[in-house]
This record gives sequence, C-alpha cells and structure tokens, in this order.
Amino acid sequence: QRIGFAAEQLAKWIADRMDVHIRVFRPPNYSGTIALALLVSLVGGLLYLRRNNLEFIYNKTGWAMVALCVVFAMTSGQMWNHIRGPPYAHKNPQNGQVSYIHGSSQAQFVAESHIILLLNAAITMGMVLLNEAATSKGDVGKRRIICLVGLGLVVFFFSFLLSIFRSKYHGYPYSFLIK
Repeated sequence: QRIGFAAEQLAKWIADRMDVHIRVFRPPNYSGTIALALLVSLVGGLLYLRRNNLEFIYNKTGWAMVALCVVFAMTSGQMWNHIRGPPYAHKNPQNGQVSYIHGSSQAQFVAESHIILLLNAAITMGMVLLNEAATSKGDVGKRRIICLVGLGLVVFFFSFLLSIFRSKYHGYPYSFLIK
C-alpha cells in the first residue's frame, strides 16, 4: 500500500455502499523463488564448469571483496531503503534545487545511501593503501607516495562523511576539514 489504495479496501468500500461483493484474487509472487533458483543454478553452473580447478574458492581477496560489498551495502542504509522505500532524491518545488541528503536524522534518500557507500569505500581504499605502504618491500619513494595518497583519501573522505553526519544531526560537535 505504498501508492494508492489496496484492492481489498476498494472492494470493501464498494460492498458497503452498493451491496456488490467483489472477490479479490492475488496470484502468488514467485519472484523470490525464481531469484533463489537462478542464484543456485548460477553457483552450481560455476562449480560445474570449474570442477577441475576449485582454487578460486580459497581466494582470500575474492572473499574479502564480497564481504566488503555486503558491509558497504548494509552500513550505507540500503536495507532501510529496501524496507521503507524512500524516494531517490527531493526536488524543491520553489527553486528547483535537488537535495540528495535528507535534512532530518529520521529519514534518508536512496542517493544518500549511495553517497555514503562511496565515501565508506573511499575511506577503506585509503586504509588499504596505508597498509600496503607499510607492509610492502618496494622502493621507498613509491611507498611514500602510496602512503600520502592513502592518507589523503582517509582524511578527505572521512571529513566529508563527518560533515554529512553533522548536517543530519544538528548539534553534533565534531568536524574535521569540511564544516
């Protein structure tokens, strides 16, 4: 009942006023079953095609990327969007300005979730670069550049993330580079 009236409500309204009883028939929704069957067949097909070499299952980097994608999606608010169904963005009717970040701490737009996801990914990329610079055994100049790029990513994007948080929670006392 996100948009408009439900069929059951309309049938009850008509029955109350005209004594005409309408039976509402809703067919079953098979989309979840089809998606699960597609996923199982995709995984099964991949395992069948690669049955002689299953080393990709033990790939730490691949599993780390899958885990990071799930973490980014969940910490950005995608599940809240899935449950609540907010709009992508808001266009102000007076001046036509589009808002991608909701002003309240009790709501968010889908675009806001995408922005937070990208900011978290950029901060994580900076942390990975900092780790690579510290643990690699390459040229010192190259390691220094990697370290500075990683530090720049972490500092800038974390500051941007704090500024978004501060704009939503009006009394939040902390900021870094961006107000």
